[in-house]
Amino acid sequence: MTELAEATAPAPPRRRDAGATRAAILEAAKTAFAVTGYDRTSLRDIAALAGSDVALIPRYFGGKEGLFTEALKATIAPDRLRDWDRRRFARDVAEMMAGAADIADPRTRTFQFLLQAATSPTTAPLLGRAVQERFLAPIRDWLGDEAGQERARVLAAIYIGFLVERLIRGAALEGAERTAFVERVTAVIDGVIGPG
Repeated sequence: MTELAEATAPAPPRRRDAGATRAAILEAAKTAFAVTGYDRTSLRDIAALAGSDVALIPRYFGGKEGLFTEALKATIAPDRLRDWDRRRFARDVAEMMAGAADIADPRTRTFQFLLQAATSPTTAPLLGRAVQERFLAPIRDWLGDEAGQERARVLAAIYIGFLVERLIRGAALEGAERTAFVERVTAVIDGVIGPG
């Protein structure tokens, strides 16, 4: 049994609905690319996971690279920061990073997708463009000053580093270790984003 088959179950066949089929293929692609990466994922894997015909993928997305690009765009939501209270941001992120990396959490799956994309020579350039447009630019705009680009890059590096640490650690931090971690991470992030 493949790694993808173990992590997911194929969807049952559906009635014909182009919009629903396209959405199901896109969701299946996000899952497949997160679990097995671009190079080890086939269009047949994605179609089976979506419960659709493999021939529909080129029709809706133009092929594997087009599907990957759409899945990548759907994975990096540029509007997440817009409504986040800057006064709570650092503490919220610190609390999240002190927790366990739950594989069912969409944020964990998103990060897995991005890690897989970063390690493939085919997808790394696509990821680079998407990160600039859909991750760093919104952070820069949210920070809202002349040094926003530099601070956005530092904040992204810190955030990604803590995501990796949480993924490797697996279990949630507890007790005094959790308290110290949250306080220190909050201070680090507050130092980058500045007053709200």
